[in-house]
Amino acid sequence: MADIRDRLEKFILEDLLLADESRMPAPTDSLVETGVIDSTGILELIEFLEQEFGVKVADDETVPQNLDGIDRLEAFVTRKTATAGV
Repeated sequence: MADIRDRLEKFILEDLLLADESRMPAPTDSLVETGVIDSTGILELIEFLEQEFGVKVADDETVPQNLDGIDRLEAFVTRKTATAGV
């Protein structure tokens, strides 16, 4: 599971924050409320999840409970990869 978190944090830092470590949110922080991500960023995040982890993010799964925070993202990817057998 640490590998999933590491990959998520690397994406957030490099792609969304443009390597500005001072803006890196805590694992429980909202990515939207902290200004890390906007609607375009959510699309980038979904594309990253699908390519990096080989999961399909359905429209009804694009909710804050799954995608808004590092902890939530890690749990979502863990569930998706477990059910997909990845």
